[in-house]
Amino acid sequence: MARKCAISGRGPMSGNNVSHAKNKTKRRFLLNLRTVRITLDDGTTQKVKISAKELRTLKKNS
Repeated sequence: MARKCAISGRGPMSGNNVSHAKNKTKRRFLLNLRTVRITLDDGTTQKVKISAKELRTLKKNS
């Protein structure tokens, strides 16, 4: 499974490592993914990967 949030669809972002001498090399900013169990409407549970930001939003709205 890719490094992507199952709910929001957010994935890794790209940017630069910047050294003291201002040399720039490409890097990736990865999401803070958590594996959580979600109870579906029919009563079954399913494991999904959710970003920590989305998990906070779910807890806030429930």
